[in-house]
Amino acid sequence: MTSPAAATARPKLPRQIPYIIGNEGCERFSFYGMRNILVPFLISSLLLAYLPESERGGAAKDIFHTFVIGVYFFPLLGGWISDRFFGKYNTVLWLSLVYCAGHACLALFEDSRTGFYAGLFLIALGSGGIKPLVSAFVGDQFDRTNKSLAKIVYDAFYWTINLGSFFASLLMPIFLREYGPSVAFGIPGVLMLIATIIFWSGRKKYVHVPPAPADPHSFLRVARTALFAHAPGQGRAGLVVFAVGAALAVAALAWLVRDDFVIAVLLALGLLLAFGGLGASMQLDRARGVHPQHAIEGVRAVLRILIVFALVTPFWSLFDQKASTWVIQGGAMTMPHDQWWWPSWLVKAPAQMQALNPLLVMLLIPFNNLVLFPALRRMGLEITSLRRMGAGIAFSGLAWIVAGMIQLAIDGGDAVSIAWQIAPYALLTLGEVLVSATGLEFAYSQAPPSMKGTIMSFWLLSVSYGNLWVLITNAAVRNEAVTTQIAGTGLTENAFLMFFFAVFALLTALVFALYARRYPMQDNYRTA
Repeated sequence: MTSPAAATARPKLPRQIPYIIGNEGCERFSFYGMRNILVPFLISSLLLAYLPESERGGAAKDIFHTFVIGVYFFPLLGGWISDRFFGKYNTVLWLSLVYCAGHACLALFEDSRTGFYAGLFLIALGSGGIKPLVSAFVGDQFDRTNKSLAKIVYDAFYWTINLGSFFASLLMPIFLREYGPSVAFGIPGVLMLIATIIFWSGRKKYVHVPPAPADPHSFLRVARTALFAHAPGQGRAGLVVFAVGAALAVAALAWLVRDDFVIAVLLALGLLLAFGGLGASMQLDRARGVHPQHAIEGVRAVLRILIVFALVTPFWSLFDQKASTWVIQGGAMTMPHDQWWWPSWLVKAPAQMQALNPLLVMLLIPFNNLVLFPALRRMGLEITSLRRMGAGIAFSGLAWIVAGMIQLAIDGGDAVSIAWQIAPYALLTLGEVLVSATGLEFAYSQAPPSMKGTIMSFWLLSVSYGNLWVLITNAAVRNEAVTTQIAGTGLTENAFLMFFFAVFALLTALVFALYARRYPMQDNYRTA
């Protein structure tokens, strides 16, 4: 019987959490340190010297977004091998060493396309592979007795990510300019090695949730039964839907693999997920009798979660372009060195403006939790996870409207101060806090117990699809018919694309709000 003292005892923070937070801070410095200088390095490097100068910016953007797609695609692999074979701790540790090797390649092969791109691949594999596992590993350290602290720790987790990102964004462009790419890419490698050592140091204190054994009632097996089971007197509409998706996926591969392998693979996978999920949901009741009811309801829950993730992809289209499109836009703006308030001694490169993002995150998270959200609750407004995420998508759209207005001024020939970029960065960061920090906890809490790593992988896969829309859009504007249509609007390609992405996000925010009203929230934290 539970004593009154135990029942009223305040929940305690697990003592192993600082190791995970420390690891994440160093790892994020390492990742954002290399990521935030990647576009400016590529534009000026020998790696793109074979292209005319006017085309290097576009090529650098394509390489950057392809790399980001890889980073957020490989969580599927990391989540799967963790959930089925090695567990989160072992998978994170070994892939962290792969991650370190990738950084070493960047530092050693700055003038070798083969060596440098191999380094990007290894970083994408290592960083992507551990991405869903570290945040899910945080959740594993909690149970239902102290789950109230998990939301605070996820915010602290995200705050630490941005602490590392802030210093990386501010300092690495300086190291790139003053000491060259070998040092600028080598420092993040050292930080990643430190991150790995910190994580390893807490090995005896962690809660280790073992990988799930082969489950005859897994998500894929239940979905397959639903699709292929025959019900007397009933058609197979769901199977037909899946077959259409499979045919479209094959067509996408055949059509695009000759031109762009990455776009082809992601489009094919997206079509299979979308049509397969829809088809399975149409016939899910046919899995009864073959699989238990809780497994069927688990599949239903996962399919609902995947719709939420799909609706978040336009946010990532806008967010990740701050490290490509906005950096290139900043290169066409002027530094206000004549203004007394401008830190001329520190901020000298457009890429350093990205430091505003993590700085504002570190300010907004405590402000939202301590001031804004309590005030809204006192006014009778409950700020649910889905409401936060929908508002965040809308704020990202507003950020790109402001960025588009700045681009109009640049295109008009005005000398525009780069300080004007503070406004879109502030709006985009508010959107990020509402979407990304909230999404980590949402993804963990909604995932069935045996699907934690995999569901977190799908959450991260939404980032890949966000960057896929950027690649597709960039490819489209190279088509003469499309550029002619854009010219007819009176806007430059840059300005048109900024307003296009803004409308994309605002329309998605509307659809997200409509779907969120019908979404049934779950509580899938483990019992004590």
